[in-house]
Amino acid sequence: MTCPMRPISATDCPYDYLRIYDGKDETGQIIGTFCGMGKFPYSIIGTSEDLFVEFVTSEAGPLLNTGFHFNVGNWPGHVETAGVRNGTCNWIMTSEQLTQSGDSEGIFLSVAHWYPPHTSCTYLIKGKAGEVVRLYFPSFRINRIESPIRHFDGDCGESLTIYDASWPDDSKIIKTFCDTFSKAMEKHDFVSTTESLFVRFESKTGSYSGSSLYYWAHYDFFDDRKSGEALPGTQCDETFHSWKRSYGNLRSPRNTLVYKKSASTGEDVSCTYRFITDKRVFGRVILTITNIAFKDHPYTSLPCNECWNEQIDRLQIWEPTNLNLTDGNRLGCLCKDNAKTLLPLTLVSKGDRMNVRLLVEHSHAASNYFKHPAPLFEARYQFIHGPACGPATISASNDGELHFPHKDYYMQTHYASPQYYYADSTHHQSTSAPHEQENVVRCIWELKVHKDRDLWLHVDKIKFSSRSCEDGRLEFYLPHNGGAVGAAVGAEPWMRICGENVSQAKDIPIVTNAELLNTDFEAVEDNLLSSSIFIHFYGRLPARSAFKLAWTELFHLPRNSDGSVATQRLSADCEFLCPGDSGACISSRLVCNGVQNCPNVSAAATAAAATGGAEVHHDESPDLCKSHLPEQVNWLAIALGATVGAAVAACFIGMLCRACHKRSDDDEPY
Repeated sequence: MTCPMRPISATDCPYDYLRIYDGKDETGQIIGTFCGMGKFPYSIIGTSEDLFVEFVTSEAGPLLNTGFHFNVGNWPGHVETAGVRNGTCNWIMTSEQLTQSGDSEGIFLSVAHWYPPHTSCTYLIKGKAGEVVRLYFPSFRINRIESPIRHFDGDCGESLTIYDASWPDDSKIIKTFCDTFSKAMEKHDFVSTTESLFVRFESKTGSYSGSSLYYWAHYDFFDDRKSGEALPGTQCDETFHSWKRSYGNLRSPRNTLVYKKSASTGEDVSCTYRFITDKRVFGRVILTITNIAFKDHPYTSLPCNECWNEQIDRLQIWEPTNLNLTDGNRLGCLCKDNAKTLLPLTLVSKGDRMNVRLLVEHSHAASNYFKHPAPLFEARYQFIHGPACGPATISASNDGELHFPHKDYYMQTHYASPQYYYADSTHHQSTSAPHEQENVVRCIWELKVHKDRDLWLHVDKIKFSSRSCEDGRLEFYLPHNGGAVGAAVGAEPWMRICGENVSQAKDIPIVTNAELLNTDFEAVEDNLLSSSIFIHFYGRLPARSAFKLAWTELFHLPRNSDGSVATQRLSADCEFLCPGDSGACISSRLVCNGVQNCPNVSAAATAAAATGGAEVHHDESPDLCKSHLPEQVNWLAIALGATVGAAVAACFIGMLCRACHKRSDDDEPY
């Protein structure tokens, strides 16, 4: 007698069968029902520590069947994950849960138990606002599907997909791994661009013994907040626009993944911070570096002799030019060695742009700074010198006037909101929002003076909002006592005028050429052409503040051997000798121009009167200016002459026309 062989089956079992439940008893989910003869699945792994096996025989009883045999063992379960599980294999893992667990990284594993066909397991990894998620696989293997529940002939019977989103958005797939053609990627960082990363495992076949994609996944979170606006296409470049925020703080990248990436690319970390404004809004940028925290090189110790060119961790500050945006007017360079003596370092731009660049050597960037929360540098910035201030740099001239508010101010106010015209109310940065700042204007003018000239400043008109120097002040800084950064660093000004001492505006002493020279070695080239004085104005409620500051460049004549002024040395730029014994002289163009350009006239007149000397003739003296007036024009005589001339011309033209007409009549034939 021959009996047909029934192949092993999980669907057609009318007689003896073996049924396996995922649980302690028959109430658990049925994993499979098996009967017939053939190869049994290599292994069946339950979702918990219990499996329930039921063997049912037919009423006819066994004849040739030999029963069954199986081995029972244990298999490592899932690693405890800092998250919330929804169902069998759907997880939500957040940065708060990871922080509460006390771990720096979270872990989840591939599905290691049975699952039915068309299973989908998801992992939503969600950080806080401003964070990004990193996912990497310390261990990853891709095998063939060994124990499928349902046979599948196509590609990608099982897959693992990583999405840069909080849901399975196909337009934001970072990577998909398939069981048939993909290559495993171990220790590769998959980083989201937002605070969420979504991972989905899908199986068309199902499995009795776990996924064919075996992986051990780690995830963590990184603070990716920026001080400014991130520049697309760069690792860590940021831009600060004055029309979005007029002041604030900045620091090295919070996301320390930028240091880890440099180890794999072999390129130094380079982060550029660009401060951009519009001359119609602000004319200058103030930057104060408050902290530098570079670590020592782990392999070699290089001195910081030439900060700009050494292969060391450094912070560079410069003003870009139109022809060279990556370099230009170098303002400063800080490294670990010189920061101790230079900090805090305050710099003021000459124009409306400034750049800061952080450079970190790639050879030790990851070992020194990856997952190192302390900032490598900290700074604060402020856009100042609004349209009410006018041009920031005033070219050298024999004389001139500085008006506040500037004459074009009211024509420019439609370009931006008034909140952008004002600076912070203190030297230190405030944490309040721009609309909460007081209406404070801060101007810094650089007044250039020709070489070998003295400067006389005189205030014609000045008005402050109150008598307090805290509400408004006009300060003068020389190059050697602070210059453009004098007020920002708290240096003592050469002179300060405010509501408390406004009377001093009438007696501003002459600034000598020696005081105007910049002793800085880097400014020697500028000194060949001109020197400078820096004028700072700070005022609350700028609508109630105004002043007119005039200046005159003075040339000093040398003295003869007997001590008298060498008047024989008068030249084109020194044609008028001012009263007094100072030897100061001015150009004849400035004489009788309606502005007093000679200093100390009242003092010289008082001295002459006391000694019975001759009357002092200053550059605006009535007697002197009377001789400079042009002779009075007799407009009546000119008008009568023009009338007579016109009448004579008309008569002459009439007679000429009549003579020509008579001649034409004589020539006519009869």
